[in-house]
Amino acid sequence: MLKSFVAFGLVAAAPALFAAPPAPTEGAAANAAGARFKALLESLHPVDGQIRIPQAQAALALGKDYYFLPADEAKRVLTEGWGNPPSSVTDVLGMVFPAGKTFVDAPWGAVVTFEKTGYVSDSDAQTADYDAVLTQSRENEEALNEERRKAGFGGQHLVGWAQPPSYDGAQHALIWAREIKFDGETDNMLNYDVRLLGRRGVLSLNMVAGMLQLAQVRTAAASFGKAATFESGARYADFDESVDEKAEYGLAGLVAAGVGVAAAKKLGLLGLLLAFGKKFIVLIVAAIGGLVSWFRRRRNGDEAEI
Repeated sequence: MLKSFVAFGLVAAAPALFAAPPAPTEGAAANAAGARFKALLESLHPVDGQIRIPQAQAALALGKDYYFLPADEAKRVLTEGWGNPPSSVTDVLGMVFPAGKTFVDAPWGAVVTFEKTGYVSDSDAQTADYDAVLTQSRENEEALNEERRKAGFGGQHLVGWAQPPSYDGAQHALIWAREIKFDGETDNMLNYDVRLLGRRGVLSLNMVAGMLQLAQVRTAAASFGKAATFESGARYADFDESVDEKAEYGLAGLVAAGVGVAAAKKLGLLGLLLAFGKKFIVLIVAAIGGLVSWFRRRRNGDEAEI
């Protein structure tokens, strides 16, 4: 069950995290929410097969196992369905879900973004200290939570790696997963990130689920990650040092950016600031567990389905 949404590549002017409003109560408010969700579901136009992502010069070979929602519909799911502020989804290029599932009942959903960082060197693949990144992220956690609480949202706590960062040199894919606990939530969230390195930037396939779905998401990521490829001329191997821009950080920098720029700064990865300017990569979170649980109770009980 999807418990919350965490997307990397979404940006904000400050490292703030946004939690969703509490689940609606039974009655008129709940019925109104159900009607809105039903209308949103009926307005979507999922597509499968070969999907081109022109902004990234990449393609997703989804076949019949998954389907894609284009950018405008994905943004509606993230805002109207999952409660994210519109300002947080401007860079979203689409979403992918397992076939036969919706944003209400899917075991996971993948947010597709692309950051034009330039060529990211993988020369630190054997030396990157990801434990240091984790430590720095935890040290910055209370400061981030203070900002969240000022904005009226609960805190979030990084439990640890659900899967430590690993790099596939053949596919030029960096994968990591984190377990995150939110105040007031009984089940922890899983954020499973697949980053594909290209000639001019990084394609992010961010899979969101609950920790109970870790094994299922890991299996899906193994096939889903391979479904994404850069087009000829935009591949990692197409990099031309004489003409192409190069990021001032490597794999450790990508992971550090994923856990917050404050951590990246403490690690000395100041190239991130030059690369993104005023745009800081942060976590944008909207918990939807309570609302989804309510819909499922309606399905499994005596009340009519939405």
